[in-house]
Amino acid sequence: MRIDFISLFPEMFTGPLGHSILKRAQAGGLISVQVTNPRDFTYDKHRIVDDYPFGGGSGMVMKPEPIFRAVESVVNANNTLNKRVILMCPGGQVFDQAKARELAGYEQLVFVCGHYEGIDARIRRHVVDEAISIGDYVLTGGELPAMVIADAVARMIPGVLGANDGAQHDSFYNGLLEYPQYTRPREFNGWAVPDILLSGDHAKIETWRRKESLRATLERRPDLLVNAELSPLDRKLLQEIRSE
Repeated sequence: MRIDFISLFPEMFTGPLGHSILKRAQAGGLISVQVTNPRDFTYDKHRIVDDYPFGGGSGMVMKPEPIFRAVESVVNANNTLNKRVILMCPGGQVFDQAKARELAGYEQLVFVCGHYEGIDARIRRHVVDEAISIGDYVLTGGELPAMVIADAVARMIPGVLGANDGAQHDSFYNGLLEYPQYTRPREFNGWAVPDILLSGDHAKIETWRRKESLRATLERRPDLLVNAELSPLDRKLLQEIRSE
């Protein structure tokens, strides 16, 4: 997958995208990352990318021409029809794990990162395919949300996590929170690892993990259970949890 960021601040992406899993994914050729500055697509000597809003108001609005040219350049540079142009915007669809899985199916993602008071509305109407938000709050720009989404999407790409089923156990992947995880030592500060995890009985361990996943979801995010696909065993486990 190719991931493009359209941003006035390319230096913001160096640290987060140059370490850990995303770094290895790039080194292994599973993803490629490019950052394009709209300022490089201005034709005036001052490289102006913003202007006062029509109708008055405070702040500045990003001009449409540099963004349009920047998006056009990265889209045309990649010969694929399977691409998605996304505007990071507080008024967009709220991002979730289902959207991460959906976006992982594209060969190219282009994230348009706004700044100042936003982007000329003609970009949203005529250039981008959709607008996405990471929550009901406002940040100073679209760079951080774009990197959050890129990280979540990259995890869905086969091979990025190493283990083929690594992402399938993440919270929200199947609509529930993840079960608790433990490692050595077996006992720490008097806190012991549950005996079932040391039993070697993989069937019982899987049932325990599913039950604890349901328990965590019921306790912390019961709203997720409304739309979760629950098996007869899940419903039985939930009854047990409620009666404990």
